[in-house]
Amino acid sequence: MWRQLLLALSLVMELGLTIVLSAGLGWWAGLWLDARFGYNGVVSIVGLIIGVASGFVVAYRLLQRVLAGGGFGDG
Repeated sequence: MWRQLLLALSLVMELGLTIVLSAGLGWWAGLWLDARFGYNGVVSIVGLIIGVASGFVVAYRLLQRVLAGGGFGDG
């Protein structure tokens, strides 16, 4: 029981960190491009949107892999 709980918590943390870090990286890259080329925050918003979308894609693939493997079985 504890093993399944810890595996589920680790999956939730991994999903959350994946989405947050992807969004943060996209936003940071957009801010860098905004500062470098003189845009007024447009690229940072686009970077944030791309980061969030890519985070959800990675999270979806992770969930597919976990669920295809039978979830959190005892074995």
